[in-house]
Amino acid sequence: MNPGELLERSLAYALGSVAGVAPGGLGRRTPCVQWDLGELLGHLDDSLDALHEGLTGGRIGLFPGEPSVDPACGFRRRAGAVLGAWAAGPVERVLVGQRPLEIRLMVAVGAVEIAVHGWDVAQACGRGRPIPEALAAELLPVARCVVEEADRGVRFAEPVAVSSCAPPEARLLGFLGRRDSFPG
Repeated sequence: MNPGELLERSLAYALGSVAGVAPGGLGRRTPCVQWDLGELLGHLDDSLDALHEGLTGGRIGLFPGEPSVDPACGFRRRAGAVLGAWAAGPVERVLVGQRPLEIRLMVAVGAVEIAVHGWDVAQACGRGRPIPEALAAELLPVARCVVEEADRGVRFAEPVAVSSCAPPEARLLGFLGRRDSFPG
């Protein structure tokens, strides 16, 4: 797995989802029950800001930066900055607070976050926009590696039972506590 390629594909997918955000639609419900669409986009913006910090400075602060006034536009701008930082040749390790993290793992985890929240955005916008099968298949083992039982109920919902024969997207979404459809 090339984490930079995974990040690029996740960003491309999420950018396509963010293209469906309509002006005035930021109050829409999302599959992330604690966030409306505006808050979800703010979270995505913060995630990209953290990735950019890690890629360019080797350190991620524990406090978010200033949110963008237009979260969809902010996401697009930061996505380009993150890809540019990766292409420029990132550092080997990043400090998250005081904990060291291998940069390739940070980027792979970021790719999961971006793609799955890209799916959440598409669902909130009323668009059936599946995560590409190959991308979901590569993201699933990353998610399984980093999401622990202690994360359930805090950062992730309980997993949703999905057949082991289900497509990779359904297994990824189910593992992260989402159903493969959202009643918008």
